[in-house]
Amino acid sequence: MALETWLAFFVACWVISLSPGAGAVASMSAGMQYGFWRGYWNALGLQLGLALQIAIVAAGVGAILATSALAFSLIKWFGVGYLVFLAYKQWVALPSDLDTGAAERPIGRPLTLVLRGFLVNFSNPKAIVFMLAVLPQFINPHAPLVAQYLVMGVTMIVVDLIVMAGYTGLASRVLRLLRTPRQQRVMNRSFAALFAAAAGLLATVKRAAV
Repeated sequence: MALETWLAFFVACWVISLSPGAGAVASMSAGMQYGFWRGYWNALGLQLGLALQIAIVAAGVGAILATSALAFSLIKWFGVGYLVFLAYKQWVALPSDLDTGAAERPIGRPLTLVLRGFLVNFSNPKAIVFMLAVLPQFINPHAPLVAQYLVMGVTMIVVDLIVMAGYTGLASRVLRLLRTPRQQRVMNRSFAALFAAAAGLLATVKRAAV
């Protein structure tokens, strides 16, 4: 991959990652609930989902998703249902007693957070179709394809890890300001509303006409 092509793709990755979406909401929610170091496991799960999406596009399977209404709908409604589930979990989350120290905060199992992040990213068929449309624009068909997809995959994941670290860290700092149960309840329900909004947006997504 030529340097100028990679630089253009690098800039595009920042624009894509910084755009608010379900992944950013999930990262902020995890940071707020568990703090930065524990909540960041969610971001690792997001990257596993992203890596699998890139692999699907590289393998050409993304073309099937782009042309199959059934496959698109199945993944889309799974994603909608999962985001609604996260909204419910956030809505009923109990406030933590922050005055007694970090030991009273929700623990959050790393594998659970990784799986949560993975499902948030992977259950968005629009992202796969989007990458199917965008990634080939940076591909040189006369050069080895696997190496190019690897370079782009690593670039996207590294950029997204940095961006999600920012979202998680910002939310974890907000956690320190939420001293009362009422404040925490308002914040939990605000994130529940964001998850529900993300579910609503995903529900409106339609497969592009072919």
